[in-house]
Amino acid sequence: MTYNVTFPHLGLEFNINPVAFSIGSFHVYWYGIIIAAGFLLALIYASFSCKKMNIDINRLFDVVIVGLIAGVIFARLFYVVFYPGDKYWKNPLEIFQIHDGGLAIYGGIIGAVVFGSLMAKLRKLKVTAVLDIAALGFLIGQCVGRWGNFINQEAFGSATELPWGMHSENTAAVVDGNVHPCFLYESLLCLLGFVLLHFFTRRFRRYDGQTFLLYIVWYGACRFFIEGLRTDSLIIPGTGLRVSQVIAAACVVAGIILLVLFRHRTSLTGCGDRRVMEAVGLVESTALPEDETPSTIFGDLPPEEIQEIFHGHPAWEKGEQAAKKAEEEEVNDPEPAADGPAGAEAEKEEEETE
Repeated sequence: MTYNVTFPHLGLEFNINPVAFSIGSFHVYWYGIIIAAGFLLALIYASFSCKKMNIDINRLFDVVIVGLIAGVIFARLFYVVFYPGDKYWKNPLEIFQIHDGGLAIYGGIIGAVVFGSLMAKLRKLKVTAVLDIAALGFLIGQCVGRWGNFINQEAFGSATELPWGMHSENTAAVVDGNVHPCFLYESLLCLLGFVLLHFFTRRFRRYDGQTFLLYIVWYGACRFFIEGLRTDSLIIPGTGLRVSQVIAAACVVAGIILLVLFRHRTSLTGCGDRRVMEAVGLVESTALPEDETPSTIFGDLPPEEIQEIFHGHPAWEKGEQAAKKAEEEEVNDPEPAADGPAGAEAEKEEEETE
């Protein structure tokens, strides 16, 4: 089936076939390709981050494999358990047809975090540091993976008159008029979250696990509001509450509480705040000792630049005073010159005496 997707106010129109290509009767779907691409990009990022985070890449791959398998299984099970009606109870084999969509991201995160953490523990990795890398990987995967919802024309929102409203055969079956492209909202917010948390991790992180806590707060807040727009939310039976909204709110509250409780923690094993890295011995301190003159840690900086940096520091002033005193003593008590007429006359008198 091909979907005719339009953004009427923007003048954009797309004809989308969920099937990328076929080999005989076997179909390869864009949904699976996009999910795989998101995972691959997250893995590449994690590989380049291992050195900065002081994590062994070979051990991390073991964690990734276990986390991936558990994440996919739990994402599907989460969706099936909360899916309304008895569709999957009557046709259990449809549980395996994930190419049509039906992966709950929170189920995937729970499975990946729990079983990935257990594997990290077994492989003797710092679990909280691994979670920091995982958080950034999740954001990459979610940013890319949400475009699979666009291809399948699912996970869209309620009616809207905003300029970027979307329309297709699938949306028309549920909502009159244009709808919120929720996949786009979440993709862009995950991209923004990744950029912000990447720079935070490199420059300002004060303890292992802080990036992960910020991730669950960021994504939880974003997902809470996006889920309120969607028309296909999974509902907690008998309550009318949206599953993802409840979990998102719980993540935000729990994350904020933990961030407050750990606000004084300083325990890095990789990149982060420079002062914390110096304190735990990850990098050499660049602070000037009070009883020493400037060291050679400035490499090839010209002397005048070093003087400008340390001008006014007690150690520098002490060195300048000592140098000035030595110069004054040399002027007041000069040594006899060995050259010149006076020197020659002294040598002649010494020879006559002998």
